[in-house]
Parts: sequence; structure tokens; C-alpha cells
Amino acid sequence: MKVGAFAVLLADRPLEQALDYLQSMGLEMVEIGTGGYPGNAHARPAELLADPAKLAAFKHVVDSRGFQISGLSCHGNPLHPQASIAAAHHEDFRNTVLLAERLGVERVITFSGCPGDSDRAEYPNWVTCPWPEDFSTIVKWQWEQKVIPYWREQAEFCRQHGVRVALEMHPGFVVYSAETMLRLRDAVGDQIGANLDPSHLFWQGADPIEAVRALGSAIYYVHAKDTAIDRFNTGRNGVLDTKPYSDEVHRSWIFRTVGYGHDAKFWKDFVSALRLVGYDWVLSIEHEDSLMSVPEGLSKAVALLKESVITEKLTGMWWA
Repeated sequence: MKVGAFAVLLADRPLEQALDYLQSMGLEMVEIGTGGYPGNAHARPAELLADPAKLAAFKHVVDSRGFQISGLSCHGNPLHPQASIAAAHHEDFRNTVLLAERLGVERVITFSGCPGDSDRAEYPNWVTCPWPEDFSTIVKWQWEQKVIPYWREQAEFCRQHGVRVALEMHPGFVVYSAETMLRLRDAVGDQIGANLDPSHLFWQGADPIEAVRALGSAIYYVHAKDTAIDRFNTGRNGVLDTKPYSDEVHRSWIFRTVGYGHDAKFWKDFVSALRLVGYDWVLSIEHEDSLMSVPEGLSKAVALLKESVITEKLTGMWWA
């Protein structure tokens, strides 16, 4: 298991400078954004696929610095009820899969998406309770008419191109928990797995370590990001909070750098749990801490995670 970073946190720098900076932090793996909500500041799949010279230059930038691409990320909503948004995010996803195949990258990270409440909708509808019965009707329609058919087709496409999809379990989309992840995987097959980001589980009240044990071999990728729960605001208002992330003092929770929401023991236990279920890929740092600069947040996360990572699995005792 290695520590890496999601290069979108350095989207204001050219890829060369971003990689040089990450290299100075002692990192060996990098996750690169290719579209969707994170954007494609460091890689434009359609351009790279169409131009062998540009693709070769891109590979050289990465390879010459000793980096391995841990995954390509195009977090979008291909199920968006507005056709133009859905089409753009779908195209980003398909091109990212083709680019991953060309680069020899095995994992593409994205969201499951969220439809509206009908074919007449304009905006996604994320349902969080079963009653009134309208809500249960919406969820059934979403999964049966939109979610499963779409991802069944994409799973086959990815299988044909030797790429696995790691869906980030993220509130606001239909896959947001271990249960919903396994529901989709059961329906469409094991080409689909989880990108486990503890930060999104913390504020829902889920235990990321229990989620690791539930998901097991379905974990294809891990984001390293923390969440701090404000006990005063949560006690007064609960965890469902639509205030801007910048309104930190009034929010029930905010995203934090690794170690600033949960201590080192949690992260060591988390890494050990991942190891127990056979995960041996990357802990990709995603910086969204509004109270800390990128350089400070990244350096603190790298230090804590490197202390937590188990690099080799014990295969025998010394007396064996």
C-alpha cells in the first residue's frame, strides 16, 4: 500500500509543476483528473486519444518523474436529468476508460450519478427517507429505469477495455454507502467496485472501518480525507446541512485534512482493516480542508499516512 495524492488539488499548476511538487513530498502515485466536476486541468482524454504525440508527451511527463498513475478521475453525473450535462459527463467517462486502457491504468474513479424523479425532471433528486410513499416510488424508478441499466452497460464496456470502475460513495448520488454500493454491484457485476472515502461516511454516522469489512474485495480505491463533526451544531441541527462549506462556524461538519477530524489511531486502524480485506493499492490524499492551505494540509496528511501505512503483509512468524 502506498500514499499518493489527487493532483486536482494542484489544478492551478501545470502537470509538470504539480508532479514535481508531489515528488518533493515523497509521493510515488498520482491520481489525475480527466473531466466531470474536478475538471481536466492535467489531462484531456479526447485530445490525448486523438494525438499520439500528445499522449507520448503526457506519458513522458509522468514516467520521467517516477510516478505511477493510481487512477484517472472523472467524477460526474452521467444520469443527470438534463441531457446536455448527462451526455458531457458520459463522454468524459467513456473517454477516460479508453485513455486508461491506452495508459495501462486499471482504475477509473467516478460517481454513480443521480437521476431526477422522472423523465420530466430538470435536477437530480437524492432521496433520504421512505415516506411519504412518493419517495419510495422515486427510488424504485431511479434504480430500475436509470441506474441499473446505465451501469450494466458501462460495466460491459469497461470489461471490454480491461478497466475497473471505482464509484465514490458520496451523498447526493445513488451510491453513498456500503449497502448501496453492494446493491449496484450485485445488479451489474464486479467490474464495478467502491472508492472508499471515509470523510463521506463519517458525517452520515457510518463507521468507515465497518464499511471496509462489509465491502471487502469490492474496494477498488481509497481516498484519504477526514471530516470534523461540530458537536454543538450537530446537536442542535443534526447532520443534514445545506449551508456553504465556507460557512465553517455554523456547519454541522466540515471536511478536514487527515488527522484533524479523527486521530492517528483511527487512521492506523483503518489501514489495518484495509489490509485485512486484501486492499493493497493507494491511499490517495484529497484536500478539501477550508481551514488549511494545500501545502500545509498535504504535508500533514502525508506524514500521518506514511506512519500508518503497512507496506508489506506479514506472511509468517519468525519462529515458523
